Amino acid sequence: MEPVDSIDYLADAEPAPGRLALVERFVNTVDFEHGREVLSEPERLRAILGLEQEIRIGQADLRRALEVREALRSLALANNGGEADPQAHAVLERAAARGRLVIRFGESGAELVPVSRDVDGALADLVGVVYTATADGTWSRLKACRRDVCHWVFYDRSRNRSAVWCRMAVCGNRIKTRAYRERRATPPARSGRR
Repeated sequence: MEPVDSIDYLADAEPAPGRLALVERFVNTVDFEHGREVLSEPERLRAILGLEQEIRIGQADLRRALEVREALRSLALANNGGEADPQAHAVLERAAARGRLVIRFGESGAELVPVSRDVDGALADLVGVVYTATADGTWSRLKACRRDVCHWVFYDRSRNRSAVWCRMAVCGNRIKTRAYRERRATPPARSGRR
């Protein structure tokens, strides 16, 4: 993977609402199709997760972050009719435990917040965002593109929640073109009569 500072794919698309945009931005730090990776070294987590300068970040932190990222992508793919990695929930549960997610009550209601203020806390915060989005019904709209080389995460703003590709003009068109070519290349089935 080529290390990059950012990936501008779908930069013109409206992000997911509220704090769910943090999850969308975090998961979209890799471009599988073009081999680009934002989280290529531990220090890159600082900007992506909004961590303070004095927090130390190591290789183990990066490994955990990448594991959480792919667990979140797996669940977003399941939101789009795909199969979730059986380990995804366990990964996110461990992240929530490591960051010590707790419920805080305030004047505007309750929220899940991490006790830890390090990488583990930031990852737990993302898990808390997913929990809250699940409760308010927005999580099921955060999907990973069905195209096997893409899996870019996007927020489905369609009225009937039927979007399956990150962008119809790119991934949707490529899948439909491939299906068309496969149909044309396959000879028609012969009937059993002579």
